[in-house]
Amino acid sequence: MFPPTRAAGLEALSDFVPRAGAAYARARNVDTGPHRTNVSSLSPYIRHRLVTEREVVAAVLEQHSLSAAEKFVQEVMWRTYWKGWLEQNPEVWRRYRRDVAALIDAGATETADYRDAVAGRTGIDAMDAWVAELVETGYLHNHTRMWFASIWIFTLRLPWQLGADFFYRHLLDGDAASNTLSWRWVAGLQTVGKTYLATASNIARYTDGRFHPRGLATEASARTEEPLPAPSPIPDAEPGPSGVRRGLLLHDEDLAVESLRREHRWLDDGRVVAVAGGADPDSRSPRGVSEEVRRFTAGAVSDGLERAREAGDAQALDAVSPASVVEWAASRNLDTVVVPYAPVGPVAERMTALRTALRGRDIALSTIRREWDSVAWPHARRGFFPFRTQIPRLLSQQGIPGSP
Repeated sequence: MFPPTRAAGLEALSDFVPRAGAAYARARNVDTGPHRTNVSSLSPYIRHRLVTEREVVAAVLEQHSLSAAEKFVQEVMWRTYWKGWLEQNPEVWRRYRRDVAALIDAGATETADYRDAVAGRTGIDAMDAWVAELVETGYLHNHTRMWFASIWIFTLRLPWQLGADFFYRHLLDGDAASNTLSWRWVAGLQTVGKTYLATASNIARYTDGRFHPRGLATEASARTEEPLPAPSPIPDAEPGPSGVRRGLLLHDEDLAVESLRREHRWLDDGRVVAVAGGADPDSRSPRGVSEEVRRFTAGAVSDGLERAREAGDAQALDAVSPASVVEWAASRNLDTVVVPYAPVGPVAERMTALRTALRGRDIALSTIRREWDSVAWPHARRGFFPFRTQIPRLLSQQGIPGSP
């Protein structure tokens, strides 16, 4: 369903754009099952930036007005909002990681209820079908993800963290911010005290009668947590690197090499003498990820490296661990390794370790952050609705055709 290439992502975008206006707004909440056409299914490509958010929004606004495509543009901006919010509240990610590890250590994944849930043996028709679809395809409709999380938390009474972990291990588009914060929202943590309760009538209505689940919870008590620290402001983007022998290191958070070069012209000044790339998707969870996620991630990175080669770069290498990157950088006599900025999550954790390892060999690590993120993230301080009012201005600031 999802060939892991930029070409496939662009083809899917082109196919969807005519439906991104009124048709999307009218039918976006309906889940008719796999091979659905009422939503874009672009998220695996956007998540790895095989296709960027800017490219998607610009393509849509070339054919639709912002008012006509408002609902779709907002869906794209939700992902940006989540990332910006987590950048300013990284303790949420750290707590989630600690909680998942502690629950696994305590045997929470060995209980009969958990095993039945992840094997699709709950006896709830919808839930069991969604587990099968997720495991087989690596994808679920957004509305379905909300229902799934609500049933997991309030009907099955399983820890939300383990539900988020299950999604993260199987979703091709799973990223630290969107996945973790969406589960928190359903549980009543993200918007404190406000939960989301799935109902049988809503599921039947928006699945065209495919499912009529019985025995769902009728109440949803919000989960609670210790107060979070004050948010941290978004730091300024780093200046361009000063080194004369640079290597570009690609990772699975950002593989749109072409637009990265357009935004940062110095990448073409002749000082980038080597390119490498790699991913470690199993770092998303103590339990690793599915074969589908491994396949897609590996294919996406391979596609990014192939496009880097076509642009005339030096030989691309596979680089996953800090040790392998240091070895590559030293073998090419690099003084700087340049990486696309990795937002809060497993890749950012790996980049922190890499910076330390490179410093031990007197090699600098320089990050390059996209304008899309630098412009939008500082506005993700409160809820999405204040952020939503800024969308026209944010798009205009970036010169996107069709925006005000």
